Amino acid sequence: MTDTYIKRLLGENEKVVLISRQHWFLVVGAVFLEMVLILAILIGVTILLALFSDYPIIALGFILVVLPGLSMFKDVLEWQNRQYIVTNRRVIQTSGVFNKSIIDSSLDKVNDVKMVQSFLGRIFDYGDIEILTASELGVNLFKRINDPILFKTTMMNAKERVLEDVNPAPVSTTGIPAMIEQMDQLRRRGIITDEEFQEKKKELLSKL
Repeated sequence: MTDTYIKRLLGENEKVVLISRQHWFLVVGAVFLEMVLILAILIGVTILLALFSDYPIIALGFILVVLPGLSMFKDVLEWQNRQYIVTNRRVIQTSGVFNKSIIDSSLDKVNDVKMVQSFLGRIFDYGDIEILTASELGVNLFKRINDPILFKTTMMNAKERVLEDVNPAPVSTTGIPAMIEQMDQLRRRGIITDEEFQEKKKELLSKL
């Protein structure tokens, strides 16, 4: 369902490059107290049943686990639906299970990217990404995102490709074969996909 929703957000010829979430520490911290409460209820009701076996109505106490259970389920869903997406055109932040909130920034409007990792963040691979843009909103802050280095480098590489498309360098027809060879090397190294290579190759050959 989430993947289908993301596809609906994409424009024509827009492709997802990376999908990331907040670190799993956050969801574990959110559900920890609820798990403790569920365990306490189960133990408490079990002890009461053992002590007062003549009162089977005590067993109804097990129903109390539904409340923290639902709260825990809600926390997991919210974590799962809070996503940070890099496409070949923009950065998208989605949140909300039923009521969706979408914030996006065009890559060509990104002025600077700041990454902050604490000591524990470097050990467990999480950190904060701050995106400074030229829009009125100004700043997008992604807190405790998983693998922030990968997210930042992926976003900056995507931005570079966007800028190259917007401001292409003048191409000399005598240098087109060399450019195709260079792009083929990038394809072999996995920096660009086969589809991107074929598309650029076709575009360059049309200029001969």
